[in-house]
Amino acid sequence: MSHVFPRHSHSQLPTAVAGEGCFLIDQTGKRYFDGSGGAAVSCLGHGDPAVTQAIKAQLDRLAFAHTGFFTSNPAEQLADLLVANAPAPLSRVYFTSGGSEATEAALKLARQYAVETGHPQRRHLIARRQSYHGNTLGALATGGNAQRRAAFEPLLIDVHHIAPCYAYRHQHADETPEQYGQRAADELEAEILRLGPDTVLAFMAEPVVGATLGAVPAAPGYFKRIRQICDQYGVLLILDEVMCGMGRTGHLFACEAEGIAPDILCIAKGLGAGYQPIGAMLASTEIYGAIKDGSGFFQHGHTYIGHPTATAAGLAVVSAILDRGLIPRVQTLGTALQDALKSQFGQHPNIGDIRGRGLFIGIELVEDRETKSPFDPSHKLAAKIKQIAFQNGLICYPMSGTADGTRGDHILLAPPFIMDDSHTLLITEIIEKTLETCL
Repeated sequence: MSHVFPRHSHSQLPTAVAGEGCFLIDQTGKRYFDGSGGAAVSCLGHGDPAVTQAIKAQLDRLAFAHTGFFTSNPAEQLADLLVANAPAPLSRVYFTSGGSEATEAALKLARQYAVETGHPQRRHLIARRQSYHGNTLGALATGGNAQRRAAFEPLLIDVHHIAPCYAYRHQHADETPEQYGQRAADELEAEILRLGPDTVLAFMAEPVVGATLGAVPAAPGYFKRIRQICDQYGVLLILDEVMCGMGRTGHLFACEAEGIAPDILCIAKGLGAGYQPIGAMLASTEIYGAIKDGSGFFQHGHTYIGHPTATAAGLAVVSAILDRGLIPRVQTLGTALQDALKSQFGQHPNIGDIRGRGLFIGIELVEDRETKSPFDPSHKLAAKIKQIAFQNGLICYPMSGTADGTRGDHILLAPPFIMDDSHTLLITEIIEKTLETCL
């Protein structure tokens, strides 16, 4: 009998015993193509020798030193590398152990910045429905994933939510993509004015919405308008790139594709590629300066922030992404995979939309292609797809609640950057076989 407290108490899971490139291997020797990188984590695949060697070398020197007493060389070097490649004015890096910690830290930094700059009345947070920002209580409150929030609503802080930028369901027939992007962004301005401009602290959004919507990029011009609105009303822009960052969408930082920079940016998942638990929050020069010249102390912290072994892994991962030319590769492979999926499923009666950016791709399933009506939630289609695809040797990330928080299903794909054309064929073949069974 296992004494592990699992995610799902009724699941009988195989035991992962090895990883090899794009595949995970269980105790029976069965191989599974890691088509979602777990949860968009394993961007370098499994068993990368350079990363594992960097971790071993760091352990031989120093495993851990608490940041209340020391900094460390790998933390300093990784921060330097991230800032050298980040959009200005991001200039400081606060390391965490994962994505939820990074977004939680961003919320607290935003509030402390307001207090230290003489604006304690700024308290309101705005985010978007159908986004996910983490599972700690502050991050969960900020996210708009209805299913994950439901049981914990009485414990959550009050956060205001506007509509997602979700063209497949929300763009009007008589609108261009640009017109829709402007209309969706203007909802932020309306909410700021409703709350009172001098009371709004920050707006948080994913540049490409991940788990909850299934790889949905914003409409053209949406984020440029969002940036203008935030600047106009003194609202901080926090971008959550925990899932879509670190090369996943074909840019090291996903916001590069939008031509903007946030005030605070959160990364994780691909930062450590699964080799160590690590995340980070990047802050602008102005925000850091306000803390430095004010109290001098960020009222936040966890035991393992800036962990030397974790930052050594992160340094090796980001170096590999940059030095091996993997970002252009993601762009090429992402286009090829999307083209293959559209060729195979573009006219499928139960596939309404295939979207994404880079190697971050979503497939939205519908009961009726013409009306876009979702399947009834009682079918539990996403759970069935996950189970059958797994039996067929594909790890993918299906989710339910896509359309409105309750109805709708999608499949999220986020394969390793080291995949090749043969894996594109494997993915499409297994998805086709899986859908035949489930539908």
